[in-house]
Amino acid sequence: MPSKQHSLWVWLTAGLFLVLNTVLIALEFYFIALLPLVLLVIWAAFMRLDWLMLFIIACVPLSINLEQMDLGGIGFYLPTEPLLFGVLVMFIFKLLSGKSIDKRILTHPVSYVLYFYLGWMTLTTITSEYPLVSLKYLFTRMWFIAGFYFILAHIFQDKKNIQKYFLFYLFPLFIVIIYTVVRHAGYGFDKEAGHWVMEPFYKDHTSYGAVLAMYFPVAVGLLISRKMNPLLRAFLMIGFVILCVGVVLSYTRAAWVSIAAVTGLLGLMLLRIKLRTLLLVLVGLVSFVWVAQDQLLISLERNDQDSSDDLAEHVESISNVSSDASNLERLNRWNSALAMFEERPVFGWGPGTYQFVYAPFQRSQDLTIISTNNADGGNAHSEYLGPLSEQGVLGSLAVILLVLVVSGLAFRLTYSLESYELKVIVLSVYLGLMTYFVHGVLNNYLDTDKASAPFWGFIAVLVAIDVFHSKKTPELEKEVD
Repeated sequence: MPSKQHSLWVWLTAGLFLVLNTVLIALEFYFIALLPLVLLVIWAAFMRLDWLMLFIIACVPLSINLEQMDLGGIGFYLPTEPLLFGVLVMFIFKLLSGKSIDKRILTHPVSYVLYFYLGWMTLTTITSEYPLVSLKYLFTRMWFIAGFYFILAHIFQDKKNIQKYFLFYLFPLFIVIIYTVVRHAGYGFDKEAGHWVMEPFYKDHTSYGAVLAMYFPVAVGLLISRKMNPLLRAFLMIGFVILCVGVVLSYTRAAWVSIAAVTGLLGLMLLRIKLRTLLLVLVGLVSFVWVAQDQLLISLERNDQDSSDDLAEHVESISNVSSDASNLERLNRWNSALAMFEERPVFGWGPGTYQFVYAPFQRSQDLTIISTNNADGGNAHSEYLGPLSEQGVLGSLAVILLVLVVSGLAFRLTYSLESYELKVIVLSVYLGLMTYFVHGVLNNYLDTDKASAPFWGFIAVLVAIDVFHSKKTPELEKEVD
C-alpha cells in the first residue's frame, strides 16, 4: 500500500498540472497537454523499449509528412521521426555508456556493411554541394537504421516480437488501404485519381505500391504459419484480400513487376538453386543487355501503349519507352544521374542533393512533358543510380554490397534452418526485401519512414534469426494469443 505522504505528492502534482494546463490553454498555449504523453514515451524508452518501438511501427502507415500538409515546407514525418530521433539519441548514449545492444548484432557482417554505408555517407556529406541538405539526409538515415535495424534486431531476441512487428505494421496498413480504396471509388477508380488518393498517408501511388508489394510475401507467410490464433488468421485472410485489392488498384507497375519477380525467385529457392548460380545468370543477363542495348531499345520503341485505366493495357505500357511520359522521364533522370557521376565520380554531389542539382544535366532530347528544372520533381528514381550520383562509386557499391550480403544470409538461413516457422519467416522477409531491391531499379523511397520501417526491419529480422535463433534445436512456437 502506498504511504499517505506518497499519495499526497501524487495528488499535489496532478493538481498543479491541471491548474497549469488550464491557465496555459486559456492563453492559447496547447502544447502543455502533450507533457504526459512525452513523459510516457521517455519512460517507455528506458523501461519498455519494445513497447515504444512497436508503437512507432504502428504509427508508420498513418504518419503524415509536414511538407505534404504545407506546414512550414519541412519534410518531416509525424509522429514517427521525432520519436526515432529520441531513439537515436538513446542508442548513442547507450553505446557511449557501454550499455549497448547485443555484441553479436554489432559485429554481424550486415552491420559492418552498414558501418561502411553510413561512414561513406558521412564523408560525402562533408564534401557535399549542399552540406545542410546532406546533413539532414544523413541524420534521417541514421535514426531509421538505429531504430528499425539495431534496436529492432535486439528486440527480436524474443521470437514473438517478430510476429508482433509484422502485425503492428500490417493492420494500420489495412486501414490506409481501405481509406484509399473508398476514396478511389468516389472517382470511379480512375487511374489519374489513383496517383493521389492515398494522400496524406503516402505521397503518391508508387511509394504506396512499393510498400504493399513488400508486405505481400509477409502476409502470405503469416497465413501459412502453422502456429497462429484462428481468430487472428481469419482477420489476416480478410486483410490479405484487402492487400491484393490495394496492389491492383495502386496502378503501380513496378510493384506488379517486383511481385512477379519474387514469385519466380521463390520457385528457384524452393529448388535449392545456389545464390552463386543465380548471380552468374544475372551478370550474364546484364552483360547481354549492355551489349545489345541498341537493338533492345529499337524493339521497345515499337511499343506505343501508354499507361491506361485498363489493367491489361497498363501492364503492356511497362515497356513503352517511345511515348509513355512516366517511362521517358525515368530515363531522363537516369541519364542525368550518370552525367552527374561522370563529373564527380568519387565523392558525388552529396547525399540527398540530386533534386537540387540535376536540372543542368538534363539533355534536350531527354526532356518530357513532365520534366522540370525546379527542385520539386523528386529524385533519381533509382536506389542504385541515386547514390552513384550523390555519393560516387563507393556510395552505389555500398548499396549493392548490402543486397549481396543480405541475399547470402537469406539463402544460407533458408537452406540450413530446420524449423518450418523460422524458414517461413526468413523466406517471407527476404522476398519482401527483394520486391524493394527490384523496385529500387525504378524508384527509391528509403528517405521515408514508410519504406524504411519494413526495409531495415526485415533485415533486422534476418540478422536476429541468424544471431539468436538459428543455432537452437527447432521447436514449434507457442500460439500467439
